[in-house]
Amino acid sequence: MYYSETKVIMGGLAHIPILIFIVNFIKGKFIAIAEKVKIVESKKEAIKIKESEVKAEHP
Repeated sequence: MYYSETKVIMGGLAHIPILIFIVNFIKGKFIAIAEKVKIVESKKEAIKIKESEVKAEHP
């Protein structure tokens, strides 16, 4: 049995809210996981090397 073009379009439009709900649900799960992650910052000082030391190591 074939469906008319109108029924196909109406069926597609009826599923859009369901797809939006699923996408928002998945997005909410990722946001909840991201909020649990803690950012750790380390404060290391940069090591400075003099050019004379670099030249001395390489012949």
